[in-house]
Amino acid sequence: MNRAASFTSTILAVFIAVAIVVVGRWYIYIAYSHDLFDEVGVGLNMMMPDPVRQIGCAKLKERFGHGSLPPAGCGANGAW
Repeated sequence: MNRAASFTSTILAVFIAVAIVVVGRWYIYIAYSHDLFDEVGVGLNMMMPDPVRQIGCAKLKERFGHGSLPPAGCGANGAW
């Protein structure tokens, strides 16, 4: 394996590992978090593409929507 291919493989592996960690942490927030306003989870949810964020917001609303305010990125004017 030449040096350029090795470097490319390493960069690809690092990118995939970071993606797995970020998506995994986001999923833990929307599916298992006990705190609707977890700073890291809210930040990750806000950075997700719109269709993914909508899925996350729907899951959070299902879990926490009983009279609570939505986290940033999940509502408009304080409503889900």
